[in-house]
Amino acid sequence: MPSLFFMLLLSLESSCDETAAAVVSDGRTVLSNIVASQISVHAEYGGVVPEIASRQHLEAVSLVIEQALAEANLDISRIEGVAVTQGPGLAGALLVGISAAKGLSLGRGIPLVGVNHIEGHLLAVFLEAPVEFPFIALAVSGGHSHLYRVDGIGRYTTLGQTVDDAAGEAFDKVAKLIGLPYPGGVAIDRLATTGNPQAIKFPRPLVNDGTFNFSFSGLKTAVLTHVKKFPESKEEGINDLAASFQAAVCDVLTRKTAAAIAATGIKRLVVAGGVACNSALRRSMAEFAAANGVELSIPSPKLCADNAAMVAVPGDFYLANGYSSGFDLDALPVWPLDRLAVRLKEKS
Repeated sequence: MPSLFFMLLLSLESSCDETAAAVVSDGRTVLSNIVASQISVHAEYGGVVPEIASRQHLEAVSLVIEQALAEANLDISRIEGVAVTQGPGLAGALLVGISAAKGLSLGRGIPLVGVNHIEGHLLAVFLEAPVEFPFIALAVSGGHSHLYRVDGIGRYTTLGQTVDDAAGEAFDKVAKLIGLPYPGGVAIDRLATTGNPQAIKFPRPLVNDGTFNFSFSGLKTAVLTHVKKFPESKEEGINDLAASFQAAVCDVLTRKTAAAIAATGIKRLVVAGGVACNSALRRSMAEFAAANGVELSIPSPKLCADNAAMVAVPGDFYLANGYSSGFDLDALPVWPLDRLAVRLKEKS
């Protein structure tokens, strides 16, 4: 049987454009969770520039570690292990966090473990409330739109995934297309609150294809076609445009998730990732869950966005159960969650 959580862990996250460090006790209690955002740096480019992101991580990583320890009122000598996002993500950005984690591990003689970024998102909810296994998980972010069956920490089965653009990517691309600032998801959500979600009948790609996969590139093209046909919609009609696009995305995500729950019979659902901050998606999922007797768990927005505390949940579990990484730990820009099963088999 797996061991109980017991560690005082420092965790690091640098997979994209947030440099983050956290101190978490027992894989559950957040003592600090510091995030240095790069939004203002990348805003002028309309998206994340990998080279710039890496440089920003280099400048911020030591500072966020110091702040995390200070907020937790702990000296580094109290830390019992280090967890770090190993992937997926931007290679250069990941390496900054990994290098810092290796230095801490080597300098203090404490164990190190690499963690999957998406796994962290799926388990972030445990920092606020326990969820019984198994559950269905929808991970939605700038780079991912995946449905998983989660049978335990390290035990994931992919049910469906995006075949092109992820939901968050679609939000950012559409926002740029209609002249909204980066990050696009936040801007669209804000405008949509005063728009009519029924004003424009955008398509719901793959919604009836019999799979649990997603596709949002066609929806993005539909927005482009509409704007070309009705250029005034980028001005006086922009609220309705934002609301209609957002409604289409949320409808697809909710209906695909509903299909996965119906197929598996599992009545527990976790929605996680940056797009889970979206107010319309949270509302849509809550309405679906209430109508169908589904136990819904969505982390608070601060834990949906990229952060380091979420990395500590699986990190603590793996270290407590005898799995640690060596100093040959390397970045994995592409790292399917299903492959984590190998980790547990090796230790059994």
